[in-house]
Amino acid sequence: MIIQSVHYTVAPEDAEQAAAILRQVRDASRTEPGVIAFEVARGTENPNEFALYEEYKDEAAIAAHGKTEHFERLVVNGIRKLAQQRHAVTGPPL
Repeated sequence: MIIQSVHYTVAPEDAEQAAAILRQVRDASRTEPGVIAFEVARGTENPNEFALYEEYKDEAAIAAHGKTEHFERLVVNGIRKLAQQRHAVTGPPL
């Protein structure tokens, strides 16, 4: 199993649009065969911050995720364009 945690910070005026995009990413990603879990959280103290928690079966599942139509549309051409900051950590569970 591989875990990936991605954090995004967006401008206040983009927060609602970011939330809508990330809901779509979550829902579409959960249908992928190699995805074990995919969750999105919105910061309570700072609603402009979002955290994604993703579990994949293996490295091949992560690679397949990055090649999906919804990843290109919603992540590459969506949330990443809105993001002021992005930080990701990927690795096996301890």
